[in-house]
Amino acid sequence: MVIEERPRTDVDLAVLLDAAFGELVARYGPEGRSQVGDGARFLVAAVDGQAVGCGAVQHLDDLTGELKRMYVVPGHRGRGIARSLLGALEDLARDQGYRRLRLATGTRQPEAIALYETCAYTRVEPYGKYVHDPLSRCYEKALPVR
Repeated sequence: MVIEERPRTDVDLAVLLDAAFGELVARYGPEGRSQVGDGARFLVAAVDGQAVGCGAVQHLDDLTGELKRMYVVPGHRGRGIARSLLGALEDLARDQGYRRLRLATGTRQPEAIALYETCAYTRVEPYGKYVHDPLSRCYEKALPVR
């Protein structure tokens, strides 16, 4: 598996993001879509040259990055790709100077909740647009300085 940064205009990334949006809409309806900021940096995981997962880090505040668009195609789930991708995104956030990483997922994504909780993310009060969303679950992880 190779994990590399790709521009937002990357064709493989666009396919993964469309699939991620489709899954969110299927689980939550059209409101399931949230925006990714223009300055977000995307990583793509590829297996045998095929893009199979993605994720992004965007600016939340001077010390905090926000994890966005974590996604692995269904046929490649359960192989540790998401866990590896999450680690690479944490490294990217740390390299950008962030001291913590936050994220929002939802109650209809138990596999995502399990991943984050087993990777030392702790539940925090909802933030931003998630404050009044009863389906949101927000998490945070401190990123140790290297």
